[in-house]
Amino acid sequence: MAAASAAVRMLPDGGADDEERWLAEGIAGVQQNAFYMHRALDSNNLKDALKYSAQMLSELRTSRLSPHKYYELYMRAFDEMRKLEMFFREETRRGSCSVVDLYELVQHAGNVLPRLYLLCTVGSVYIKSKEAPAKDVLKDLVEMCRGIQHPLRGLFLRSYLSQISRDKLPDIGSEYEGDAESINDAVEFVLQNFIEMNKLWVRMQHQGPVREKEKRGKERNELRDLVGKNLHVLSQIEGVDLDMYKETVLPRILEQVVNCKDDLAQFYLMDCIIQVFPDEYHLQTLETLLSAFPQLQPSVDIKTVLSQLMDRLSNYAASSPEVLSEFLQVEAFAKFSNAIGKVIEAQPDMPVVGAVTLYVSLLTFTLRVHPDRLDYVDQVLGACVKKLSGKAKLEDSRATKQIVALLSAPLEKYSNIVTALELSNYPRVMDYLDNATTKVMAVVIIQSIMKNTTCISTSDKIEALFDLIKGLIKDMDGAQDDELDEEDFKEEQNSVARLIHMLYNDDHEEMLKILCTVQKHILLGGPKRLTFTVPSLVFSALKLVRRLQGQDGDVTGEDVPATPKKIFQILHQTIEALSCVPSPELALRLYLQCAEAANDCDLEPVAYEFFTQAFILYEEEIADSKAQITAIHLIIGTLQRMNIFGVENRDTLTHKTTGYSAKLLKKPDQCRAVYACSHLFWTDDQDGIMDGERVLLCLKRALRIANAAQQMANATRGSSRSVTLFIEILNKYLYFFEKGIPQITNTVIQDLIELIRSEKQSDNTVADPSTEAFFSSTLRYIEFQKQKGGSIGEKYEQIKTSS
Repeated sequence: MAAASAAVRMLPDGGADDEERWLAEGIAGVQQNAFYMHRALDSNNLKDALKYSAQMLSELRTSRLSPHKYYELYMRAFDEMRKLEMFFREETRRGSCSVVDLYELVQHAGNVLPRLYLLCTVGSVYIKSKEAPAKDVLKDLVEMCRGIQHPLRGLFLRSYLSQISRDKLPDIGSEYEGDAESINDAVEFVLQNFIEMNKLWVRMQHQGPVREKEKRGKERNELRDLVGKNLHVLSQIEGVDLDMYKETVLPRILEQVVNCKDDLAQFYLMDCIIQVFPDEYHLQTLETLLSAFPQLQPSVDIKTVLSQLMDRLSNYAASSPEVLSEFLQVEAFAKFSNAIGKVIEAQPDMPVVGAVTLYVSLLTFTLRVHPDRLDYVDQVLGACVKKLSGKAKLEDSRATKQIVALLSAPLEKYSNIVTALELSNYPRVMDYLDNATTKVMAVVIIQSIMKNTTCISTSDKIEALFDLIKGLIKDMDGAQDDELDEEDFKEEQNSVARLIHMLYNDDHEEMLKILCTVQKHILLGGPKRLTFTVPSLVFSALKLVRRLQGQDGDVTGEDVPATPKKIFQILHQTIEALSCVPSPELALRLYLQCAEAANDCDLEPVAYEFFTQAFILYEEEIADSKAQITAIHLIIGTLQRMNIFGVENRDTLTHKTTGYSAKLLKKPDQCRAVYACSHLFWTDDQDGIMDGERVLLCLKRALRIANAAQQMANATRGSSRSVTLFIEILNKYLYFFEKGIPQITNTVIQDLIELIRSEKQSDNTVADPSTEAFFSSTLRYIEFQKQKGGSIGEKYEQIKTSS
């Protein structure tokens, strides 16, 4: 003890050290008096034991410690009081002292606080002895504790009473069970102790200077479990059945919660009620419990507590299918919906994020408990719209996040956007999102469609869908996408393009309506978006054309049947919209795709018109030489596959194509385009297109261009590129030679081989390994064909490959 006292004396004064010193002094006092108390107990000196135990407990009368430090001091005294209780129990068991006399004796202690601690300790022994009904002793103790009204000391005293009595309540099945009324007495004891503790706890907030209010709030938060343990004790009483909980326990607790008018107490105690009592009790007393929420202080975080309640009950509903009928019987959804409405009405200053969070929780509850009730889901969304009505687009990021959660919940639950499209209030909620978040939500919707491979098959549903994702389809309120990252913009528009391919209906008429709906929306998207969305629409329409292949019909008017002609009209309008981008290369590709489809449908005028549009684009819009090269080869490839054109139309198109080829900027490009045109005049699978003269004409023209290129190369210090052109032309000759074109003879091929050799040996030609390999490979092919024998071998026999 001397060492402890010395340690106390060494602590300096001032600040936090003062509290440490006071705590050390209190602990030293407890230890010192406990030492003398134990010595008295060892000598069976009851009078001295009570004297020193009272002095020990007097250390708890301090007002200088914070709750955290006071708790340390209390636990030291508590440990000693357990030993004292064991001594009292042993003394009364041996008959050395009557428990009744002991109960009277401890009430003569000089100070109230030590007296009541001793009274509770002896009271525990008194109940254990069963010399008096437990309910009478408990009633006496809970009343006597009113003598301490200091908040901190009173809380710990009543906490001590709760701890020593919790296993001695006259509960059903307990050894202290009395008559039928004893259960009520046990409940009344715990409720009384809880009510008094809550009053003391709330009173702490109003003591001390205003400047320390925040500090007192933190200290009270440290003590909240002392109060909450009473509710836990109540929940463990076996005799508290649903009827008693409904008639007595819950109304008494809620009365105290509402009347205390303290935001910290109300939030914590409502949370305690939800956590400690069974779910089935909450469900059966839902109306009573929810009626308390609108009466709570405006500063209480009601949304969190209500969310926890709905979360618990939704988990309870998911635990067993049998309990779902109970939710319908008590009309849980209607009660929650009404309660949330009343809470929002009672708190007109509630932030938007708070109200929306409540609706998110209600929607989550609804989707888990009543997933088949779309009317409930729409009702929640409608209530949210009502709350947001009159407000501009949300700027609060937290509220926006909750709106996204509200809109995402049905998508996650139903895994089908079509279900969400049946909710009339769904798009109305989206209208309150800012432009950026509208895009985010649109991407979420499209991702849901892709993930679940949802097929949206009616035009009215697609109309509703495009209204939801309009943030990606067009600029919102004049906003521009210039600020958006280019990669993000591309990803967004690619997602829209993928979505268009998901739209499908087996019925041709409905599919045509779908295409018209999509066209209407995407043409409003502005030039930046068209390059992403138009191709998807075109190819989706071409799929329908393939399905309708062979059909025809009058296309005048709007209500005509779905025919290829009608669809080609739509495609022409759609591709024409790319002129505002401008993107002539893309438009040309799409025109050629449509021309090929029209060819398969035997619609020569339509196919010719698409080719005409492609040529106009080539002449007027495509100026870049590389783009021209690509375009001319696409035209040649497409025109080669066409078999619908008559002689006049085909001659016109091939004439223009060869003319374009010969006018390319660079000679090598001209050469390659011209010899590619030779395929336009000889096709195996098309009757009437076997014009050997014109094939030979193209190849000779290509040779002249290659020769001109070679001369230009010689004038620029030597090059082997034009020799490569000769080898490429040789391969074309070999191709048509095998096809049996009479104008392509082995003599012509032999002359070309010799020409290439002479060009290679020219002084101005620089050796190129790739060109050498190309030529050697071509000659090996000729030798290989010779070795085949038969008619092929005979054709190649007279061609000499060796010099």
